[in-house]
Amino acid sequence: MSSKDYSLMDGLLCPRCGRQFDPQNINTLCSCGSPLLVSFDLERAKDELKTDMLKGRQNSLWRYHELLPVRSETNVVSLGEGMTPLLRARRLGEKLGVEKLMIKDEGIIPTGTFKARGAAVGISRAVELGIMKIVMPTNGNAGAAWSVYAAKAGLETYIVMPETAPHVTMAECVAAGAHLYLVDGLISDAGKIAGRAAAEFGLFDVSTLKEPYRIEGKKTMGLEILEQLSWNVPDVILYPTGGGVGLIGIHKAVKELTEMGWIDRMPRLVAVQSTGCSPVVKAWEKHARECEFWEKSMTVAFGINVPKPLGDTLILDAIYESDGCAVSVTDEDIMSAQRTAGRLEGVFMCPEGAATVTAVGKLRENGWIEKGETVVALNTGAGIKYPDTVSVEVPHLKPADSIQS
Repeated sequence: MSSKDYSLMDGLLCPRCGRQFDPQNINTLCSCGSPLLVSFDLERAKDELKTDMLKGRQNSLWRYHELLPVRSETNVVSLGEGMTPLLRARRLGEKLGVEKLMIKDEGIIPTGTFKARGAAVGISRAVELGIMKIVMPTNGNAGAAWSVYAAKAGLETYIVMPETAPHVTMAECVAAGAHLYLVDGLISDAGKIAGRAAAEFGLFDVSTLKEPYRIEGKKTMGLEILEQLSWNVPDVILYPTGGGVGLIGIHKAVKELTEMGWIDRMPRLVAVQSTGCSPVVKAWEKHARECEFWEKSMTVAFGINVPKPLGDTLILDAIYESDGCAVSVTDEDIMSAQRTAGRLEGVFMCPEGAATVTAVGKLRENGWIEKGETVVALNTGAGIKYPDTVSVEVPHLKPADSIQS
């Protein structure tokens, strides 16, 4: 493979109607309303790419550059994202009855959440296509990540988020020079405002799945998990699901690696939601192909408070095709799991990540996760970005006092 073949991207495809698009052009949704997916020359990848080629490459998601959509290395915008640890959670697994439990910890990635993956690839591709101004709605973390990467690339960014979003994410946007606007409503309301701004002012709308490249950055979570397990496929991967791009991306990674012959089976994928907002769970329980809008959605896991994901059919396809499931957990259990994971494993999980932990216990208890299976739970961000989720009620001492053991 020559140095010019930095990417094996060969097109864009609508998974709903099959229409193909030229990736040299700026594309959003298909005319049928479906998100577009990047396609790669996997026959060539099967012939030319070998797992040994990864040895000695940079320890970031760009180690998989042939399976990413940026055609020239000169357009890569990076802050060192990727290759987050896959931690063996022995004590937590013992408590939950899952001997082989692992946590993929995205909390140490730039900006503190997995959103950096999508931002890195999405912004790099925007640079390649000559896009200079972007707009997006966000529940917080995606806006922070895209603002930071856009700043590094010299792009102008407009962010719209609910006024109830975590304050730290607002500060990240402002610190990165983004134009930040708050809305009295949900992310769906922010999305309408962002859409109007894109149409009126010529901004490129990088809302979830409205541009095809964010998913490719999220896909690298699946690639990393499999490489870190020496290409041995785990039985179950649990993912906190709001917009669901990460779940769709992991599913896409697994399918591509299967076609390339690097793995020979698919893990069962689990979409985890809160009982306060679980449109995917409701759709899965009804064996539906799309989600209904979830009225009055509310959850402490703010990142998965998405009343109706744009990629709902792709999320459900990932679950059905992998023989997976969708499960909802209460906010009370999420908060309890956050404390338990911290106490037993030293991992301060974000509420969304903690949701996957309580889901592991629920699925092990009802037998869906079987004894001896290898299970990977995604912690999608650092708990420190949600400081209000842990109440600090501790004794106050005077200088002459001593502690009680």
